[in-house]
Amino acid sequence: MKYNMVDLGGQYKKIKPEVDRAIQEVIENTSFINGAAVQKFQKSLGEYLNVKHVIPCGNGTDALQVSLMALGLKPGDEVITTSFTFIATAEVIALLQLTPVLVDVDPDTFNIDPVAIEKAITQKTRAIIPVHLFGQPADMHAILQIAKQHNLFIVEDNAQAIGADYTCPESGKTKKAGTFGDIGCTSFFPSKNLGAFGDGGAIFTNDDELASQMRVVVNHGMKVRYYHDYVGVNSRLDSMQAAVLDIKLRHLDEYASARQKAADFYSNAFANHPKIKTPFIAQGGTHVFHQYTLVLKDVDREGLMKHLAGKGIASAIYYPVPLHLQKAYLDPRYKEGDFPVTEALAKSVISLPIHTELTEEIQQEITDAFLEFVG
Repeated sequence: MKYNMVDLGGQYKKIKPEVDRAIQEVIENTSFINGAAVQKFQKSLGEYLNVKHVIPCGNGTDALQVSLMALGLKPGDEVITTSFTFIATAEVIALLQLTPVLVDVDPDTFNIDPVAIEKAITQKTRAIIPVHLFGQPADMHAILQIAKQHNLFIVEDNAQAIGADYTCPESGKTKKAGTFGDIGCTSFFPSKNLGAFGDGGAIFTNDDELASQMRVVVNHGMKVRYYHDYVGVNSRLDSMQAAVLDIKLRHLDEYASARQKAADFYSNAFANHPKIKTPFIAQGGTHVFHQYTLVLKDVDREGLMKHLAGKGIASAIYYPVPLHLQKAYLDPRYKEGDFPVTEALAKSVISLPIHTELTEEIQQEITDAFLEFVG
């Protein structure tokens, strides 16, 4: 492809001297696991998010799993989440023998619908996992109220929205996405807004007890070396990834601005087109555009993607199959038609390249090719 969904090479070139020095320092001090670079990044991320505790881990999926393990949930306990998300959100629930309860999403933001959450609560419900999809925070004000009313935990899946802000309409206080619930989780997969040069993830919380428990869980359930008080996992962010992430964290707001500028260009190009619905930004939140996702109406999506590919332009579908229709998660509680918004989105969304290195010239070429097919 001439234009890929992300341009990690171009991003690296701009920060090459900083990154190369940081990596070389790790190589020379040989503290490859839990070294000074990890401690430094942990502190930097905590300050950026304004949270008391950051627990680095191996990847975003581990972050979700460790969070649920720390909450002391029992097999059969129900965890409510969205059917329109990456599989990891439900995967960790199932792996821990908890019961995933899937609900529909808001048609404008694509985020979990608070009304649907309320309707899905039973006596077995213990937690909610809202996903801040594509870079925009979910309606945390409504979700926090529901959780408080029903005494539920909130674990925020913030893998796609790190750096986004959300302002609570009641208090007027602005905080970072991922810092509202009991626990927030993120992924540092290379294509993420804050991406490593390999796998990585982090968990964050303001709860001292939960933080202490999660630090034990990520380290084989061990407080004192070789004394294992809990069943844990081995999930660590290595020093080299932490060194890269600490450099890129300094540029994260700049990266978000570049993505927002690119999104504005696309949205202006497609404005008021009868066959294209551009991203909606909910009041009180910012959108950091991990993905720029359009909803098509009466357009041959596969034909459009082939047309773009023929011109060297990448595109993608996030996500083509809702969780409740995935073979691994088929459940007699759910059938096709139960989540009309999610199912309609799965059939009509398309995402275009969006990253920090896009120029207006590149975007003009992309939008021209797009509109050439759509008409």
